[in-house]
Amino acid sequence: QVQLVESGGGLVQPGGSLRLSCAASGSISSTNVMTWYRQVPGKEREWVATVTSSGSTMYTASVKGRFTISRDVAKNTVDLQMNSLKPEDTAVYYCKTDLGLSTFWGQGTQVTVSS
Repeated sequence: QVQLVESGGGLVQPGGSLRLSCAASGSISSTNVMTWYRQVPGKEREWVATVTSSGSTMYTASVKGRFTISRDVAKNTVDLQMNSLKPEDTAVYYCKTDLGLSTFWGQGTQVTVSS
């Protein structure tokens, strides 16, 4: 089993920054691929960014150049640094990982970008 807990969400003005963190515990290791998703009410959950076990990163086009995903293997955390935030980034952000055939999600953290 894996437990994921997100934190760091909040209200920020357009152009501002937030840093989300996902703390992982349980049967987690450095080999786990870690991913951030986001979801707006009434829409499907959207992939945002992924960091692999080797540290490679991938981003959806709409956040590339503004968001940075990183992991601290020693602390079992995965962060998402979000800069130049836009109103369309408003969503609940979720952390996800897979272990074998099972998928684990955190409870989500709300990010609201509004003036």
